[in-house]
Amino acid sequence: MPPIPFESAQRRLTSAPRRWLITGVAGFIGSNLLHRLLSLQQEVVGLDNFATGSRKNLDDVRTLAGEQAWSHFKFIDGDISDLRTCEMACAGVDYVLHQAALGSVPRSIDDPLASHRANVNGTVNMLQAARKAGVQRFVYASSSSVYGDEPTLPKVEDQIGNPLSPYALTKSINEQYAAIYARCYASQVIGLRYFNVFGRRQDPAGAYAAVIPKWIDLLLKGDPCTINGDGSVSRDFCYVENVVQANVLAATVEDPRALDKVYNIACGVRTTLNELFALLRDGLAKSRPQLAGAQPKYGSFRRGDIPHSLANISRARELLGYEPTHSIAQGLDETLAWYVANCR
Repeated sequence: MPPIPFESAQRRLTSAPRRWLITGVAGFIGSNLLHRLLSLQQEVVGLDNFATGSRKNLDDVRTLAGEQAWSHFKFIDGDISDLRTCEMACAGVDYVLHQAALGSVPRSIDDPLASHRANVNGTVNMLQAARKAGVQRFVYASSSSVYGDEPTLPKVEDQIGNPLSPYALTKSINEQYAAIYARCYASQVIGLRYFNVFGRRQDPAGAYAAVIPKWIDLLLKGDPCTINGDGSVSRDFCYVENVVQANVLAATVEDPRALDKVYNIACGVRTTLNELFALLRDGLAKSRPQLAGAQPKYGSFRRGDIPHSLANISRARELLGYEPTHSIAQGLDETLAWYVANCR
């Protein structure tokens, strides 16, 4: 049986450590990437301004990784909207994993200028800094929101519609800038269109919290969860370990056909909000029996939301060797265990 691409990539990295830059390193996805790279004995530079990230996330990684691995991490407290900071962070780096952004459709509707400044200006700064520093590969986080009003399911990378929110537009612009840097400057770029990522260290607090951590937190507190709409809205939920895999593969893939492309990163399975609520409630009820009868409330649909999202992940499988290791059920098992242990 041939080796699994992700296992092979990890073995190659362990035998030949490289220097990585993770932007948004104190965030949910960034901190999970940091943990994996330190476990692979890599040198890591992290950049964050704590706009949405948390020092607690970094502390958690430090505890899990241990002091020896942590000694290979250098943190820069800075903002990607400042070009000089980006240039300093990129110095001597082999691979950039660009995760920093202001996420959330509702946040972008409330403050489109802040989303543009962080997501567009910041990404162009990072592309320019990486080019000037001679970075080998630039992997950036895009979003399934770029599909906009394109009705086709499952979503395929070459069929996108009109963006439905400022956030979606910023991610679409990022993809266009990355393509320009590949074309004009021969930069090696790969974009990853994330579909509703969830997992440990995802912030449940605040007005713009993602649905899974928010509902977990509400259920653990005994408070009601509100479903926007009738619960038929569906998403392709993707556990964060699948996203970590995709980033490592994208940074290290050797097939030249894989470059200058965007990839759907998901599981290829659709789950409605009603089904998601039941999975969370029933999972938590194993340790909190009083939640067995919990029922959601229903509210209005959110502005800028798409009704359904489902990814075709054939391109990522073929060119990156990506294969989800966690289904939504497996990912939720690990996620719920983390929140039960860490949320009080």
